[in-house]
Amino acid sequence: MKTSVNKHPIKAVSIRRAIFCLLFILTSVFMLWLLYQTLHQYFPTPILWSLIVLFSLTLPWMVIGFWNAIIGFLICLLIKNPLSIVLPKNMQDCEDMPLNSSTALLLCIRNEESSRVVRNLQIMIDSLINAGIEKYFHVYILSDSTTETIRQSESALFEKLNKEYGQRINIVYRCRENNEGYKAGNIANFCQQYGKLHHFAITLDADSFMTAAAMKRLVQMMQSNPRLGILQGLVIGLPSSSAFTRLFQYGMRLGMRSYTMGSAWWQSDFGPYWGHNAIIRLDPFVQHCQFSEIKTASGYTKQILSHDLVEAVLMRRADFEVRVYPSEDSSWEENPPTLTEYIRRDLRWCEGNLQYIHLLTLPNLKLISRIQLVLAIFMFLGSPAWIALMIICTLSIATFPSIQETASGVYFHTFIWLTLLMWYLPKVAGALNVLLNTKESQRFGGRWRFTISLLLETIFSLLMTPIAWLNHTIFMMNLALGRQGGWSSQARDDHTVNISNAVKQFWPHTALGIALTLTLYLSHRNATYFGLLIFGGLLGSIPLAVITSQSWLSNLMMKYKLLSSPEEITTPDELAPLRLKALNHHHSN
Repeated sequence: MKTSVNKHPIKAVSIRRAIFCLLFILTSVFMLWLLYQTLHQYFPTPILWSLIVLFSLTLPWMVIGFWNAIIGFLICLLIKNPLSIVLPKNMQDCEDMPLNSSTALLLCIRNEESSRVVRNLQIMIDSLINAGIEKYFHVYILSDSTTETIRQSESALFEKLNKEYGQRINIVYRCRENNEGYKAGNIANFCQQYGKLHHFAITLDADSFMTAAAMKRLVQMMQSNPRLGILQGLVIGLPSSSAFTRLFQYGMRLGMRSYTMGSAWWQSDFGPYWGHNAIIRLDPFVQHCQFSEIKTASGYTKQILSHDLVEAVLMRRADFEVRVYPSEDSSWEENPPTLTEYIRRDLRWCEGNLQYIHLLTLPNLKLISRIQLVLAIFMFLGSPAWIALMIICTLSIATFPSIQETASGVYFHTFIWLTLLMWYLPKVAGALNVLLNTKESQRFGGRWRFTISLLLETIFSLLMTPIAWLNHTIFMMNLALGRQGGWSSQARDDHTVNISNAVKQFWPHTALGIALTLTLYLSHRNATYFGLLIFGGLLGSIPLAVITSQSWLSNLMMKYKLLSSPEEITTPDELAPLRLKALNHHHSN
């Protein structure tokens, strides 16, 4: 694509990518060298190289996250206006641009609680009306619900919504008879029916919430850059009463800004698309991004579960830009309320990302787009590699007495602590941004409350990580045996996970955790501490699932404002109605 005046010069972006590539290669080589130095004197050669190969599978996602976080942290710390480094100038200076386009708001739902969806949507419509920009937007509720009672509830509630707001803003409710293509097929169906009526579309999930100001800003940026095909807004977690959600999204909130800022620095117009809280240019999207099925090597067709990255790389293939707006901008989502619900969503993403293997050979994709597909695959392929690493290392320590000497070596300690640092650096960078900025720390309730919350989240993350690894590993084994995951609806309201359900789901995690711990303890007690740092969460998976779903823990956290988002500490006006309804719902339960 030709360089236009609204872009960073191609040469500058190419230099950034070359620097990032060099950092990635040097760091990966160093970590592999460090692992070799740690093991080569003690491990038999076949085991040594097996461990090196497995560890190399874990490196892409870890190293990229490490450098994204460092670069993003430095940009946020040293640059007065960080957006000036990652966005073209005309996208920075468009706040006064009048709206002159039509934008469809696409709310995609599937077997959701209708009253909950209406609650969020109603407040978003009120926000548009209060801002006086409702005439530029058209709401589409695109249902893929399969249960007749839910369909009837949706139809009744959205008809009521249309009667209340239909004179001010256009609202269309449509429920498909055929759910072909899942969400990608749902949006493709909209494009066929209504795509020519609008310039842009803002994609929303059932748990999305955006203010009028955030939606207007996305539209203004699209208007300012005619070559911009997709613009992804930075999404943060809504304040939640669930203990699990508070723990989960606290660390994600800390790491998201520096990580996204760092990735935007080198990805530039090859940015991410997460499928929601984003705006797309409909004309090129309809022409170039309709792709709801994949064909496997055996000739079978499958529905795409994770459509977002596919649409992003197809948009880039058509020479339109894909960018991210890496700044918190009143754009939220709700996260799963329990560990079991998180796993349900995570495994759907796992299956979807693994499908990208079949797309690597798509013709005419740009090199960075192919790299993005590979990285998305490695996001989950690293999990079975970690599980295999844990098992092989533990059994080797128990089998070969000479191997036990590794735990006392300098290389071993350096390798373990550096690996942990690389895992969690995005959160560390976000935490430093808060602690070094008085105004920012006050948004999180002050430095002491923030520090206590950060410590709780760190413990939670250490416990969660191996649980996720084993979930992915078991799920991939099932996929290899021909079992399919598919797309199931989620329970979004707070609820309790009972012990029997937790045992049923997490007994393999507990069994593996006990086996690894006993093996280390009986063979080399000093290594048990390091082992528990890596796989201790497997031992605690059942109590973690149960305890983090308990209302007493949620109430305790809310009472002392632990793991509270800035929007909970000081609720912004636009979020107040939603917070009030959500809290009333929590107390009624």
